[in-house]
Amino acid sequence: MAMWHVWLIVALVFFILEIFTTGIAVICFSFGAVGSCIAALCGANLTWQVIVFAIVTLVSFIFIRPMLIKLFYKKGKNEVKTNMEALIGRKGIVSEAIDPVTGSGRVKVDGDDWKAVSVDDQPIELGARVEILKLDSVIVTVKKIS
Repeated sequence: MAMWHVWLIVALVFFILEIFTTGIAVICFSFGAVGSCIAALCGANLTWQVIVFAIVTLVSFIFIRPMLIKLFYKKGKNEVKTNMEALIGRKGIVSEAIDPVTGSGRVKVDGDDWKAVSVDDQPIELGARVEILKLDSVIVTVKKIS
């Protein structure tokens, strides 16, 4: 088996490993193996093939990996809101009238009951539909919607 075949198999193995890992790191080794495959096809000896592997892998880590991360991991695209962050923007029903004077009021959202205050310090009657705008600890800030 020719050396370029070995480097091609190594490149494919690294590429397949990248599919099962995160962070776009293993693919840089795949690029290095492809570079060594090309060097082997050009007649370079094993020492130069290993040097090409190291250089191409290093260059990939420094220049190509950051570009790939920006391309595939765009901010906001892969963000998933969890826990309390997911409440913002949700709709709910006032289960206890919201009274800014007494500080009382509760909102039911997806079966959970939250202490609530109105965004504009206006009272909101029992049964009104509201949207959650902000979350401060266990108190939600809401506005009435039609």
